[in-house]
Amino acid sequence: MAGSTADGSAGRPQRLAAAIEDFLMHLRVERGLADATLAAYRTDLLDFAASRGAAAGWDASVETPVHYLAMLGSPGRGRRVALRASTLRRRAASIRGFYRFCYAEGLIDTDLAGRFDIPRQSRLLPEVLTVEEVERLLAEKGDASATDIRDRALLELLYASGLRISEAVGLDLDDLDLDEALVRVVGKGDRERQVPVGEVAVAWLRRYTADARPGLLGPAARDWHHGGPVFVSVRGERLDRRRAWEMLVAAARSAGLKRGISPHTLRHSFATHLLEGGADLRIVQELLGHASINTTQLYTHLTGERIKDVYARAHPRA
Repeated sequence: MAGSTADGSAGRPQRLAAAIEDFLMHLRVERGLADATLAAYRTDLLDFAASRGAAAGWDASVETPVHYLAMLGSPGRGRRVALRASTLRRRAASIRGFYRFCYAEGLIDTDLAGRFDIPRQSRLLPEVLTVEEVERLLAEKGDASATDIRDRALLELLYASGLRISEAVGLDLDDLDLDEALVRVVGKGDRERQVPVGEVAVAWLRRYTADARPGLLGPAARDWHHGGPVFVSVRGERLDRRRAWEMLVAAARSAGLKRGISPHTLRHSFATHLLEGGADLRIVQELLGHASINTTQLYTHLTGERIKDVYARAHPRA
């Protein structure tokens, strides 16, 4: 694990606790999980952290989570019966998700999550917005201030390109080619892709980078690499994903969108609206940066459900 001590053991509990908190923040900001779901993840991971195997070397071997899950599947530790299959599946999903995050963030050196599996349940269809709801959300951010222009540009980019929030706030100025209406993105697994951006988003990005961003950066000169971050805070630093998530949630509330909205909702809406408009599934896969077409196929089920819903409401004999 990066940053470990000479014997590889000292400080492991502290690093594990810090990694768990980072993961929970990732789930809250990137995926917009509900408080109750986050609480369940926290309970699962803290129980894992308290286990003897985790204390001995959670970051070193796949045997640690595998043995822990096997133990949960049998009577013991004060339990007269093993955990129910659904509870065990949730525990396993929490731990595997945590290990995937740690590997992606460089907190561990080996992709341990890829070496243990769990029984799969059918995936829940993601929440998406209608086109009208997206328009209401975007309209909540006008041009009254530099931060309003920044926020509108960010929201327009998220919906126009389907970027993950971490990808959007991670953009540098050199990644934008507004003349060609393209954005260069480095996504999961360091996979690079070129994503087209619609003319409305391009217009807002031009306005933001020309009129609002310089004022947010302030007069202090910096030796930025790659032109510096596209989206910056009022202190002239790279906008973090938590602040971006809070902005979007506030805008959704102001727009009267009652259900849970997260940056990923715009990504889901982007993909769904493209497929409903006739886009090829492989093209959507490329735009989203999915390594597997199986991940993108989730949206075909979603559009099928939406089509049936429209049919049920519109046809006189449905």
